[in-house]
Amino acid sequence: MQNQDSGYKWYVLALVVLTNMFVNAMPAMGMSVLAKEISQDLNMDVVQVGIVWGIVSLPAIFTSLLGGSIGDKLGPKRVLIMGSLTAGLLGAARGLATSFEAMLGIVIVLGGLIPFVAMNGIKVAGQWFPSSQLGLANGLLSMGMALGFLLGSMLSATVLSPLLGGWRNVLMMYGLLGALFSIPWAFVRVASSPQHQNDEALSLRAVVWRVVRIKNVWLLALTLFGVGGSIQSILGYLPLYLRNIGWDAIQADGTLTAFHTASLIFVMPIALWSDRLRSRKGLLLVTALLVMTGTGLLSVVSGSWIWAAVLMAGFVRDGFMAILLTMVIEVDGVGSAYAGTAMGFVMALSGIANTIAPPLGNSLAHLSPSMPFVLWAAWALFGVICLALVKRKT
Repeated sequence: MQNQDSGYKWYVLALVVLTNMFVNAMPAMGMSVLAKEISQDLNMDVVQVGIVWGIVSLPAIFTSLLGGSIGDKLGPKRVLIMGSLTAGLLGAARGLATSFEAMLGIVIVLGGLIPFVAMNGIKVAGQWFPSSQLGLANGLLSMGMALGFLLGSMLSATVLSPLLGGWRNVLMMYGLLGALFSIPWAFVRVASSPQHQNDEALSLRAVVWRVVRIKNVWLLALTLFGVGGSIQSILGYLPLYLRNIGWDAIQADGTLTAFHTASLIFVMPIALWSDRLRSRKGLLLVTALLVMTGTGLLSVVSGSWIWAAVLMAGFVRDGFMAILLTMVIEVDGVGSAYAGTAMGFVMALSGIANTIAPPLGNSLAHLSPSMPFVLWAAWALFGVICLALVKRKT
């Protein structure tokens, strides 16, 4: 069984967490907080900065499923070796960009490679950890991502840029560190997976077709489509909304810091509860309802109550993701053998929501500054309904 070596599996999980932090999370937030420096150096206007920031999720819609399926077919170790190497080197190449067009091209290719790393990291956790510890493992993965986002936003512009001599060197450092993770992955032992070995003869297309016919996979994908799309939209609109209603910049941006901090603190307790409770679905429903309620409250509350609404939606954010990832792996017919394909499909639908939900909500702001939150609360409600239809694992 994949959990025979109880000590080694924690080493593998730590490697997944660190790979996600240095290949994905910290470089992503680094681009955000270094945007002013980058735009000045490359003569980019505000619209171009927004394009560079948002375009990274577009290719992921198409490559999430591909990255997961290739991991299921070839094994996640091979994909993580090549994925971390190429994504790291492309991340470093952003520091060499001399124009908006060059930066845009690099970011598009990089955005297509990131899912290969993310999907197969989740699959590795599913291979090495039994169901009784899978919530804990995915909680640690989510916590690592949250910590990477936090460190990237705190250090990249105020500490690393002055220390290393500018944004170019910061992005090159992140990229080279990420590429180095291909070395330990080359020496990681492969977890035994009899189910995968029995299905090696299946073609890539057959594996995908086998997974997409599972109803619970669709329902969980649509759950993330609704709840995840709502969260992504709030994170992009909230600081602008608070500024428009009279909050100063420090307070407005501080709400996002509070959101991420609360999520980081509570992700592990929520993940551990999911392992101990008999029903992950029940706990996931609670977290989804809190996201929906917090989002809806933002459309009607004011003053200090806004902080309460933000914290209500924020403290369960990464916990929600940890439980949902675990439930996808545990769906009947998925398991560790098809975890990559299933997660790729789920993330692909989520990428569509992350692309369309923010502009749809923002387009309602001319009616009322708080109107976008009404749409996004309804968006989350759709996810809650889909989750309620998920059948219990047999």
